[in-house]
Amino acid sequence: MAGNSYGTLYKITTFGESHGEALGGIIDGCPAGIVLDLEAIELEMSRRKPGQSAIVTQRKEPDAVQFLSGLFEGKTTGTPIGFIIPNTNQKSDDYSHIKDNYRPSHADYVYDQKYGFRDYRGGGRSSARETASRVVAGAIAKQILPDIKISAYVSAVGHLTVDKPYQDLDFSHIENNPVRCPDPEMAVVMEEYIREIRKQGDTVGGVVTCVIQNVPVGLGEPVFDKLHAELGKAMLSINAVKGFEYGSGFEGSKMKGSEHNDLYNCDGSTRTNLSGGIQGGISNGMDVYFNVAFKPVATIMQKQESLDNKGNITEMTGKGRHDPCVVPRAVPIVEAMAAIVLADFYLINKTY
Repeated sequence: MAGNSYGTLYKITTFGESHGEALGGIIDGCPAGIVLDLEAIELEMSRRKPGQSAIVTQRKEPDAVQFLSGLFEGKTTGTPIGFIIPNTNQKSDDYSHIKDNYRPSHADYVYDQKYGFRDYRGGGRSSARETASRVVAGAIAKQILPDIKISAYVSAVGHLTVDKPYQDLDFSHIENNPVRCPDPEMAVVMEEYIREIRKQGDTVGGVVTCVIQNVPVGLGEPVFDKLHAELGKAMLSINAVKGFEYGSGFEGSKMKGSEHNDLYNCDGSTRTNLSGGIQGGISNGMDVYFNVAFKPVATIMQKQESLDNKGNITEMTGKGRHDPCVVPRAVPIVEAMAAIVLADFYLINKTY
């Protein structure tokens, strides 16, 4: 299986399955001499881990990171950073009913067709639990970029949308509610809606917005390795992501050039920022902001038709512990992938 690595100079390779002994990763290219804040890494992991509130999966995992290499006396050595995250609360029997069945909108069928074999326990490698390793890499990447502030939050759950621009929101509210929405009133409505969806045995999608502040001018490469292209690839590699837009996004297609152009100030900043902080694929010093759309979680606790490995249409009902809405736990994953992209480009700039 290819496709388990991301990055050029700051590179993360992940391994492990949802119901295996452990997940883990190898981070290559991290500069030497960085004093790692292990508590900050633990905090990022706690934001992603299951069982953190009543509106997410109740699988209980401490997600404790064990570093195996690349650190000495609290500092990075410049050699590969190896780590594992033990799985401690597997309930593989929850998936015995799909051993011979393909769950609708999951990767079961395509994995079986591509490889002739699949790990049906929680989806194996296709499980969103793989993203725990990305959060470790992102937490370290953030420490390479101490001046850059990355803030992601839930801006929509189903039809419920925060209608305020990010400039009018107080990001300090993001971690004050289980939905991770910086609009306190909307957060209450969203939480009630997710609870109702869960009672129905159903799921719902949503949108995570990410704002990156204090970005220096010059991150990103022309032509194929544009900053927004890499951010798009990074976000679309996250499980359940169905769309990515930055700056004015699709709304910009409805505007005239005279409305959309960001006019300059004398210092090189722009009066508006419909470009989303990126021009020509290179950061221009303004805030980088983008939206990431997540589909509803595919496993629902309702009867639905399925397909078995002998070509028969069958009936099945989801079992196990699953998120009714993935976006609250996706917030730190979006931040992590953004940090990995920026750290990579930051190190590439240092080679010039």
